Amino acid sequence: MRIVHTANELRGTTTRPARRSGDRPSRAVVMTMGALHEGHLALVRAAREAADEVVVSIFVNPLQFEDPDDLDTYPRTLDEDCALLEPLGVDVVFAPSVDEVYPTGLPVVTVNAGRIGEVFEGAHRPGHLDGVLTVVCKLLHLTQPDLAFFGQKDAQQLIAVRTMVRDLAMGVDIVAVPTVRDVDGLALSSRNVFLSGEERARALILSEAVMAADAAARTGADLDEALAAGNAALAREPEVEVEYLAALDPVSAEGLEGDYRGEAVIAVAARVGETRLIDNVVTRIGRPLG
Repeated sequence: MRIVHTANELRGTTTRPARRSGDRPSRAVVMTMGALHEGHLALVRAAREAADEVVVSIFVNPLQFEDPDDLDTYPRTLDEDCALLEPLGVDVVFAPSVDEVYPTGLPVVTVNAGRIGEVFEGAHRPGHLDGVLTVVCKLLHLTQPDLAFFGQKDAQQLIAVRTMVRDLAMGVDIVAVPTVRDVDGLALSSRNVFLSGEERARALILSEAVMAADAAARTGADLDEALAAGNAALAREPEVEVEYLAALDPVSAEGLEGDYRGEAVIAVAARVGETRLIDNVVTRIGRPLG
């Protein structure tokens, strides 16, 4: 496994031969901000299964942080991260500095998430999805992958990335990997380390809420009934500060209402103590699921 820090070094990395004679070798990228956990490693395993070569980027992107303190305290654990990645067959770890990614300072030209950046996560974290898309766009250009793997846990981010790749004809397949959960159901997140024991116990209500909404939908509940089931679960933890529990269109991220029928993302965001957490489940409204 090679660890490189510059675009020039990245361009100099060798490619493994294709698995089938005569094919062009395929490359997959997994983009992370480090502080890796099993959720990230699931992305890497999926990438390793699908492609001849796997590149993992580790870059704490300042454009994604509204609060400078949040950026400063975000965990940076490159050595530990690389120790986790090497046994998984990763070919290249790309760990650039901020100056390498943004050599003239924060970029003048950025990617705008449009309407997707104005609702739910975009409304509660202004500019966040613009920052995500800008760095994803740049990393796609630098790594030149055929496949890029993202976690379903960040559902609105996944929608935004897919929309950017489609609208800008970027020629890469975006692959979603299911959310990885701890044994108690809590969605894995690098931010979970900031939870105290009591806060972690309270945080379980997020997964319980989206699962309750999903269970209701699976028995034939309509959209309002499914969301009511989720809200009833959240009400059991009044100390959890809920920002939203909503049904999102899986393509546009617009809020769903009324007599909608079809696939939906039930998403929740809340603060548990000082830590902001998100979770979601993909379900179907309007008919029971098997």
